Amino acid sequence: MTLSEEARERLTDVVALQPTKNGELQARWGMDSGSEVHQYLESELKEYYYRNEDSLICATPEAADLVGADPADSRTVTVSTLQHEVLGVLADADEDPDSVVATLHALRDAGTDPPVDDVRSALRSLAEKGVVERVQKTVPTYRLAVPRESLTVETVE
Repeated sequence: MTLSEEARERLTDVVALQPTKNGELQARWGMDSGSEVHQYLESELKEYYYRNEDSLICATPEAADLVGADPADSRTVTVSTLQHEVLGVLADADEDPDSVVATLHALRDAGTDPPVDDVRSALRSLAEKGVVERVQKTVPTYRLAVPRESLTVETVE
């Protein structure tokens, strides 16, 4: 299957952002709905993606090869600007975890004032990518799942 330039660029996004959701790709691609994302994936990239056990969108190894990505490189993660800022203020792997509100306050102290729902969403996405650990308590708390110095972060927007 030969991909158009647009399809190749979007496949690169899927590889970089995996595991991801329709909503994240919708925002990235400027689409009107998650349904439109699903239709595009099925019509243009069907051979190159799958949904994992949590229904998150993942790229196939062939997709990673096609766009020149290293699928085994688990220490490099591509994130949104807000996710990058969250990683900068979140508790290290060996520290007590932070709540969503504590993370929001740390972001505000660092000069960013996002809505709390965006912070919650960023933390969940980072947990799905495996770089943030969700510690189950009455109130969910988060911390890095890997040592900060072993993590390479690339920002996409």
